[in-house]
Order: sequence, then C-alpha cells, then structure tokens
Amino acid sequence: MHDPFDPFSRLIDPDRALSVLRDATAGADDGELFLERARSEVLAFDDGRLRNASYDAAQGFGLRAVRGAATGYAHSTRITADALDDAAAMARLAVGCGGGVMAPPPAGPGPQLYGDGDPVEGIDMARRIATLREIDAHARALDPRVVQVSASLASSLQEVVILRPEGDVFADVRPMARLNVSVIVESNARRETGTAGGGGRFGLSALIDPGHWQALVAEALRIALVNLRSVPAPAGVMDVVLGPGWPGILLHEAVGHGLEGDFNRKKASAFSGLMGQRIAAPGVTVVDDGTLPDRRGSLNVDDEGTPPARNVLIQDGILVGYMQDRQNARLMGVAPTGNGRRESFAHAPMPRMTNTLMEPGADDPQAILSGLRDGIHAVGFGGGQVDITNGKFVFSCTEAYRVRNGQAEEPIRGATLIGDGATALQRIGAIGNDLHLDPGIGNCGKQGQWVPVGVGQPTLLIGGLTVGGSAA
Repeated sequence: MHDPFDPFSRLIDPDRALSVLRDATAGADDGELFLERARSEVLAFDDGRLRNASYDAAQGFGLRAVRGAATGYAHSTRITADALDDAAAMARLAVGCGGGVMAPPPAGPGPQLYGDGDPVEGIDMARRIATLREIDAHARALDPRVVQVSASLASSLQEVVILRPEGDVFADVRPMARLNVSVIVESNARRETGTAGGGGRFGLSALIDPGHWQALVAEALRIALVNLRSVPAPAGVMDVVLGPGWPGILLHEAVGHGLEGDFNRKKASAFSGLMGQRIAAPGVTVVDDGTLPDRRGSLNVDDEGTPPARNVLIQDGILVGYMQDRQNARLMGVAPTGNGRRESFAHAPMPRMTNTLMEPGADDPQAILSGLRDGIHAVGFGGGQVDITNGKFVFSCTEAYRVRNGQAEEPIRGATLIGDGATALQRIGAIGNDLHLDPGIGNCGKQGQWVPVGVGQPTLLIGGLTVGGSAA
C-alpha cells in the first residue's frame, strides 16, 4: 500500500511530525505541516546557440499555526526532527494562550486532473536541445527578415505532502511544462518582435512534437510581421473589442484580484461590501475553476488540503462569491473554496486564483467586430499594472488594430488600455460565444509570491475605455 507521507517518511518519522504539529496547534483555529520536494529545469536557445541551461532542486517544510487573524509560520530546508521542533516553537507564538476551536478538516483531493510523471521522462537532454536548434533553423528559413530567434523549454515537478493536526495526509505530484518562442524581424532598419508559447500540467513530449512547435513559430512570426507594419496608436476614449483567450489577463488582474477573500475581509478591494449587488453588465458570469484537466492553474488539491472547485464569482452581473483560503473563509463565516495557494514551503498560503475565466455569451464574434464603428481591436496583451484598492489598470497591447466602420484596418503599436475593473465590467456591451482559454503561459504575483494560473474569455465589447497612444 502506498504511503501518502512518502517521499518524506525516510527524512522524518510521520508519527513524530504529527505529534509536533499537534503541540504547535493546540488551542489554535487551524494549521498544517506542508512538505515539499521540487525540481525544475530551463533550457534557453538564443541567437543560434544554447545560452542558458539551469537546473534547480529544493526541499523543505513550512509549519503553520493560526489563531484568529494571527498566523505563526516557520520554514526550513532541513527536514529533521530538530528543525521541526524549532519551527513549532516559533509558529506556536501566534497561538498564545490558545482558546481556539480547530476548524473542520478539508475534504481532500477530488478527481485526478493530471498525471504525476516527470515532464522530461523519456526525453533525453540531447533531444531537448536538438528541438530548440530545430526551432531556430525553422524560423530563420521561413522568412529572410528573421534576424533573431529565441526559444526556451521549461519543466518542473513539485511533490507536496500536507499533514493536518487531525492526522489526515494529503499528497499531490504536480508536473509542469512550457515552450516559448520569440522571433525578431527587421526591414528598412526597423525591428519588431513576436512571441508565442504554451504549456500545462503534462510532459514535454507534446510540446516538442514538430506539429506543435512549428505552429508556435508560425504564430510568433505572424505577430512580428504584423508589428513590422504597425503605426503609432491613437489616443482617446474609445470602444474596444477584446479578442478571446489570453486577453482574459485583463479580467484576471483588474477584477480577479479584487475578488480574493483577504482583500475583501480587510475591505481593501473595490468590490468590498458589494456581495449580492450588481457589479457587471447583465450576461457577465465570471468563474474561477481549478478543476480543468491539465491546465496550468489546476490542482488536485490546494496547498491546505482543500479540493479545487468551480467557483462562481459573478453570476449574470451579480457578485455572488469570493475566492477563499481556510483562514479568510473562517473569519468571513463562509466555506473554503480550494483557493489556498503558496509559491513554496517557504511561504504561508493565501487566497489565489487558479483558472479565471468569463463564460461565453450568445453574440457572434464577427458581428461584435463589424458593429464597432470606431475603436480598437485588442488581440494580445503584455504587461500591466493594477491598483487593487480601486481596480484601476493600465495594460499594454502586443497586437492591436484600428477599427473603422466594422473593419479591422492598420495594426497599431504602443497602445495601452486604461480604466478600472468595476467600470469596465459595467460597460461590457457584447459577449461572444467563442470562449477560449489561454495557451498555458500565465504566472501571477501577489505579495512576493508567484504561482501558475490560467485565464480565458470570449470576444468582448467594452465601451469607453481610455486608449493611450503616441499618434499625433
């Protein structure tokens, strides 16, 4: 029979670990011992040669004791009895004299959403490097204007075990793989870049298949050539059509973070105190779904032992839910939603998104675009900034077009979309029937922690966004 505490039982006795955890959390409201073993690899090919080959391996534990809003957390890279004793003494400080009532345990893992194999299994180093070299040669052969090609393969495997004070043990093995391609083209002394990528919780074999990476190269080249003929973006207040899929990153940043439980418990979100009220146009339904198979943001179990779920946040424009970890859920008097996440054993969990998306509507995407008299069609996004307290955002477009009389005409460069999430939700005028998920490239930062996430949306029409540009 498989030992759920493996691979850590040879480092520390499970019964000893449980005893120390129970002592640390006596009189607390919650707590756990989180053990992790992780390894990752990145191969980066640039300008015709292998520029970087890195490998990292780490292991450690984090011990947490929670009493009310106070959290005691200690971690160590040494998984030993002495280190565990020291961590327990530190975490115990948050419990004080005790008096808490231990929260009910999590339900544990749901259905298996991804495999547990090593992403590089069966693919030796020579084959991985050869694939990057083939990508470089293929991109250069496609168009004489290609002057530089960058490609990277990244893979990781994270093994976690969560020990609860009541003795429950939850385990998960989390693979991840990703391929990125970037192409720079030059013509008439002008250079432009296009990028494409994808990945998820599966092995590298799917990514290094020629049919897959050749499509990525073609897409990166297409974007670069579009940008090569782009003109400076206009500036002003305009209606904007957002493309499906990756543009959902705007939804993630401008709306999703504001619906995380901790910001709302502390009344630091633009959506605080609005539960049950209309915050978006009719037809807008937003969910956070950690149960999508093989997706980058999905989890078999979150970092507290709670199973992931499909959590409806906005239903037909009405705010109906927040994303919760165990601590914030208890303090707000609601149930955890499977959104307790942490970057690693060195971090305490907090409410985080998994795969956040807007559900499709009934509108034909082409009809949405053809109905736009004068505005912008934003297809790709790069970086952005958001102020959680008021939802104000600034996002840069990596692929966008000027639209006149329903026709997408010249591509534009330097376009930024400026607004705030609450207002943008209210100004959604059309929702396409073409929901797409992103290709598997998202990372999310919060309070210094980074976790993989997914986004998605259909084609959307948003009225009256401020477009920042450089055209005279």
